[in-house]
Amino acid sequence: MKSIELSEEGRGLARKIITGLSKIGVALKSNAWKKASEEGLTPTQGQILVLLNSQAGKGMRLQEISKNLGVTSATTSDSVESLVEKKLVVKQRSAKDARSLEISLTAKGKKSAQKTADWPDLFIGAVGALDENEQSVFLRGLIKMIRNLQDTGQVSVARMCVTCEFFKPNVHGGEAKPHHCAFVDAPLAEMDLRLDCEDHKTASAEVNALVWEAFLTGSAVDDY
Repeated sequence: MKSIELSEEGRGLARKIITGLSKIGVALKSNAWKKASEEGLTPTQGQILVLLNSQAGKGMRLQEISKNLGVTSATTSDSVESLVEKKLVVKQRSAKDARSLEISLTAKGKKSAQKTADWPDLFIGAVGALDENEQSVFLRGLIKMIRNLQDTGQVSVARMCVTCEFFKPNVHGGEAKPHHCAFVDAPLAEMDLRLDCEDHKTASAEVNALVWEAFLTGSAVDDY
């Protein structure tokens, strides 16, 4: 992704946005610590449960968990062992590769994950302070920022609509829902776009580049 050369005024605005996101991040982290503590978990253990709960029943390897959370393999391994002892997760051989172990939630772990991931009213209210148009613009901005960080290797690959082979941008031009999801065969509005979809299937690098350019410019892409 091309970086935009910012003016001094633009850099000042960028710093304000980063400061704002940082403050929101502190609030989110504080809530995560509190929720995990209420369940008798460390923050990392809580994050692991929430991550596994987002996988629609599929297990994850230790390396995948470590990469998604941005923590070391040793920290991940220690946290998983503690969760196994608490009977919140189980380790089992992968159905795809018997040499690999996968971590998945137990019924008890799923309940704990749902409690840990529950967003309090204060966050819902904060987002509700934005009108629909502001929420849509904010979501688009987040998608672009995450994509940039992903391209530069700063965050793990997110299961976003815009990186999925089922995503067709701007094929319903001029309509309230301009995009299309081929997986569910339904049109999508900007506010329908997901940052983490369990049905995501990563598009090839070539298709990804074409789709991203079309998404940014408001154009459509021929069948691919």
